[in-house]
Amino acid sequence: MIEHVKLANVQGIDPRAAPPKTGPKVQHAPFADLLAQAQRTHSMLRFSAHAMQRLDERNITLSEPAKAALQQGLERAAAKGSRETLLLTEDAAFVVSVPNRTVITAVPRGELDDAVFTNIDSAVVMAPNMAGHG
Repeated sequence: MIEHVKLANVQGIDPRAAPPKTGPKVQHAPFADLLAQAQRTHSMLRFSAHAMQRLDERNITLSEPAKAALQQGLERAAAKGSRETLLLTEDAAFVVSVPNRTVITAVPRGELDDAVFTNIDSAVVMAPNMAGHG
């Protein structure tokens, strides 16, 4: 048995009226663009607070080409499955957490005479023209 149900108007809302309009349409960036941006941000080399302090204390300055070279060294270490690497440049040495893409510390080349680096599983020796500092 089918019963007929009569719907009553709800406080002044006409059931035959068009649904209310929502605000203006918001343009969203395509998913591929958002993904690419997130990957670029995630893949960028970062510096820990400790590393920043060491760079400052030891007067190590990095140009944009030098940062790009460190990024390339990091990519080389990552491709080999490294977790903690020593990036050795003409002017300095950098200990880097590969999965976190973070420079942990930095030592000028002049202070490396008796240096011992522990807890690293790889070293990347970078060509002199690859990481110009200054």
